This record gives sequence, structure tokens and C-alpha cells, in this order.
Amino acid sequence: MSNILIINGRVLDPASGLDRQADIAITDGRVQSIGEVSPEFRAERTLDAQGCLVVPGLVDLAARLREPGYEHEGMLESEMGAAVAGGVTSLVCPPDTDPVLDEPGLVEMLKFRAEKMQRARLFPLGALTRGLAGEVLTEMAELTEAGCIGFGQAEVPLGNTQVLQRALLYASTFGYTVWLRPQERDLGRGVAASGPLATRLGLAGVPVAAETIAIFTIVELMRSTGARVHLCRLSSAAGVAQVRAAKAEGLPLTCDVSINSLHLADTDIGFFDSRARLNPPLRQQRDRDALSAGLADGTIDALVSDHTPVEADAKTLPFAESEAGATGLELLLPLALKWGEQSGAGLQRAIEVVTAAPARLLAAPGVGSLAAGGAADLCVVDPAHEWQVTPEALKSQGKHTPFGDYAMRGRARFTLVGGRVVHG
Repeated sequence: MSNILIINGRVLDPASGLDRQADIAITDGRVQSIGEVSPEFRAERTLDAQGCLVVPGLVDLAARLREPGYEHEGMLESEMGAAVAGGVTSLVCPPDTDPVLDEPGLVEMLKFRAEKMQRARLFPLGALTRGLAGEVLTEMAELTEAGCIGFGQAEVPLGNTQVLQRALLYASTFGYTVWLRPQERDLGRGVAASGPLATRLGLAGVPVAAETIAIFTIVELMRSTGARVHLCRLSSAAGVAQVRAAKAEGLPLTCDVSINSLHLADTDIGFFDSRARLNPPLRQQRDRDALSAGLADGTIDALVSDHTPVEADAKTLPFAESEAGATGLELLLPLALKWGEQSGAGLQRAIEVVTAAPARLLAAPGVGSLAAGGAADLCVVDPAHEWQVTPEALKSQGKHTPFGDYAMRGRARFTLVGGRVVHG
């Protein structure tokens, strides 16, 4: 480990409220000091952060790395490279790999490979049911010992409410968090949000009720079981209202929203643009406004990339037949900054929803914060850097995004994980 000195940067840490010009000394992978640097400190490398923000490394709660099983769409190496290029130092991957993450050995192997690369820190979710089939619960205790931080069904709705009740009861008994994307199985079979646009385009619709019925069911089961639940990627104004009411009641419910639903609406499908074929589907402008307001006031806890690299052949199909998903790891940072500015939420909240707030859900020491003695996971951000979203500009193996050809502002100049410069 080398001694690194970061100078001339504006240090912004929402976890502690720190926001001031300061130098940061790093040694042995940890932050030695913020502000006054000891005269005895000898830097082996100095990073000049003039005009930049120095923030905690970003925490992304929804990133598919496509291993094992989907290496043609993304490799662990390429997607970890995309993560650190985007300033993401900690990420959660869902269990819908092939094979599914329902066995401890698979989880241990994935974590081992990620740790060997020495890039971003990986926090896997285990499958809630074997094979995500929705019938038999997995061995959650063994998966937790292997490194899983929670359990979910990824994009596979759990149609059997009795199985869901048993899962929540078991998780509650042992203090596990269940991560669920709220979607009623049968109502959610469409490819676009129900509304005038989907009707005009002749696309099968997914009504808002697909989300609200699922949330209602989950909340009712939370009341009876005492389980802790994280809702993944809210998409509707009605869903935000339900979460707000559940939180006001004191239920242990958290949630996130994707960069896609926060910035885009169903009209961005345009003329059957398969880059906008996403799960959950893009909804109307009023939903987007409600999601933005919910993120600003804390009803929605975190902003996620929903990174899902998709190969070209799976996107160059008719809209309804194309594979859902978009690359997002490298867009999380600039789109968080853009939201903070446009919504009026401000820079502090924009950084918080991609650092301290998602880190609280992981309960991992040192993640999502900058403090003397803590792990040196941080990002030096140039907020004025302008760049174009093109395939060549993205390190991810997945090149498809509804933000393709958009002009972005803000990019990671340096990313450090455990005191190592892994990008820049």
C-alpha cells in the first residue's frame, strides 16, 4: 500500500455533513487525516483535485455483472472496470445469474473472483427461493455465511403469497432483509407502461396496479411478520404514496429508484426504440415527477443504476421481443448530479442518494462515508467535465442505453478502493 495525498479538493461527505476545502492523507488503505496533514506524512503519489469534489465511493444497489452464465453480455472484469470508471466502489448484484445464486459455493466463488480483481467491493444477494422458482425457500443462513447481504427474486415475481409469507417470516426471525421488485405476476407481463402511448404503439401494457397490488401485499405481510423489506426500483406515483404511508407507520421499509425512471418517461420510447425497453417500464411524466419528489424528501432512499448489459443481437429486435435492460454503471454519477441540480434537491442530497443512503442498507462498516480511520474508498469527481454517451466512451461490455448520444456533465477523475487507485 502506498501513501497517497489528495490536495485542493472540496471534500463532501453527506454521512457526516462535511463540506469544505481540505486535503486527504491516505496510508495503508485507510484515511489517515482530512484537513491538516501531519508534517511527517510522506506521499508516494499526490492527486491534484483542483476544481473537483472528493466524495465517498458510490454505492450501487442494483448492478448485474452477467457472471456466471451470461458472459456474452458482460464479464466480471469488464463490468467491474465500468463500475470504478463511474466512481462506484461498492455494488449489489441480484441473484438471477446462471446458475442462480442459491448455493453457498456459487456465492463464495463469485466473491472470490471479485476480490481477486481488487476493484469494486461486491455484495451479492442470494436467491429467496431455489432456482427463483418460487416454491422452496433457500438455505438463507448458509447463504448469509457465504457472503449474501439479503435475499430476493430479481425479476421473477413470487406468485404464491403463502411462500412469500413463509419467506418473510423466516427472514424476520433471523434479521435478514428481503429485496423485492414490486410487480404482480400476471399484470406485469406487458412490455410498456399502460397508457395512451402504449395503446397507440400497440404494445402490451403494464398497469400501475401491477406495482401497487404487489406493494399492498408486501406491506400487509410486513405487518404480520415483522420482516424488513427493500423495494427495488419503484416506478409510479401511486407506489411512492404507498411507501410514504408505510414509512409514516414505522414499518422497516426502504426503497430505491433507477436512473431510467428518474429521468425518462414513456414518450422516450419514441418510435419503438428498444434501448428504452426496460424493467420496470418507463411511466408517465407525473410518475417521474413523483419519483423525483420522493427521492428528494427521503421517501425513496437511494438512486441506482439498474445496470443490465445486453448484447447487440438482443436489442436489435422488435421492441416487444427485445431483451429488457440498459447499461448504467458509468451514468449513475452524472445523472445523480443532474437530478440534484434540476430538481432543486441540491448537491449534498444528490451525493447522499448514491453514497451514505444506500450504504445504510448494506450496514457495511466504512462504506459510503469519508472519515479519518475509515477505509479509503473514494472518488475524485470533476463536476464540470462534459462528455458524450457513445459506445466508445463506455467501458461496460453493454453499450445500449436510453441515454445514448446524450451530453453528460460530471465524471470520475480518480477512483480509489482500499487506498488503491483503480481508475485514473
